Amino acid sequence: MKAMVLREPAPVETEPLVLEDIPVPEAGPGEVRIKVRYCGVCRTDLHIVEGELVCPRLPIVPGHQVVGVVDSIGPENPRSRVDAGTGGPSLGADPGEVLAEEGLKGPGSGQKSDGLSLGDRVGMAWLYGTCGECEHCASGNENLCDHPRFTGFSVNGGYEEYMVAPASFLVKIPDSFADLEAAPLLCAGIIGYRSIKVAGLKPGETLGLFGFGASAHLAIQVARHWGCQVLVFTRSKEHQKHALELGASWVGTAGDVPPDSCHRIITFAPAGYLIPYALKALKKGGTLAINAVHMDKIPELDYGLVYWEKKIVTVANATRRDADEFMRLAAEIPLKVSTEVFSLEKANEALLKLKKGQIRGEAVLKI
Repeated sequence: MKAMVLREPAPVETEPLVLEDIPVPEAGPGEVRIKVRYCGVCRTDLHIVEGELVCPRLPIVPGHQVVGVVDSIGPENPRSRVDAGTGGPSLGADPGEVLAEEGLKGPGSGQKSDGLSLGDRVGMAWLYGTCGECEHCASGNENLCDHPRFTGFSVNGGYEEYMVAPASFLVKIPDSFADLEAAPLLCAGIIGYRSIKVAGLKPGETLGLFGFGASAHLAIQVARHWGCQVLVFTRSKEHQKHALELGASWVGTAGDVPPDSCHRIITFAPAGYLIPYALKALKKGGTLAINAVHMDKIPELDYGLVYWEKKIVTVANATRRDADEFMRLAAEIPLKVSTEVFSLEKANEALLKLKKGQIRGEAVLKI
């Protein structure tokens, strides 16, 4: 099968992803194989490709906004956990009890009793698996797992024709979204929604967004759905125009003075120099949520910027509950998804345009 493979991180301008023919993977216990149709291109992919995030393994196939159909369902081994992090049965459990507990019919059935069947449309997001045993998993905060696995980082992701994934971590996609529209929802949408939750946004408040790319263009629609005023800080004129089209009440650059300060601010840009600007635009008692898996150095802060009980929090990954909640909300609104489509072979080009801030909405690979 065709896949875009990263063997050594390098600047995306040098086209480090190489089209290769690699073996089609087989689904193991508790897994399914997905025939990939589309895969979103995320800034995290860019961090991985350029080496700002150090992969635990190389070579690797990036991509963690995967939409496809179930092509194969792996056999169930009753003497093993279905997947690290699912809270599955322990070794030595009775086979019948295991199958009943996990909702599986056993090998060769081609169907899980929870309704997952061959041909079903599914999504795979960033969180690929968790240990299910650490204090964070036990408390419902699986996004903070001590031993997580991530799609397109710990294991091969969606820049390929087929991939395997743990059935328990698949995301249900609302029927109202086509495959192309669904891809950005699986990271840009989910993590944007979690950022809103972490920031503590309440209906009717004023929300500031620093950076207006794939995630922000979806988050603004959630905020507007809740009756919030949204102020957008971005240097791109095209992104400013897009923000106004989606209901922003004001747009400007980080250095501009907005007409009002914000109860909550989310920064999506991996640029540390923006943090003082964001804090300056924050109301007393407000919260700044930093949504960045990687960020360059944050400058020294004047204490006055963080006084008045202002809070700074970071957003780390997302849970399956976040995914379920967001997908239902996305269908309810419904969200309008902006995409630019590239062929699989053009993955380097898509990442380069992302790096240059030239994508309106999100880049998506058609596999």
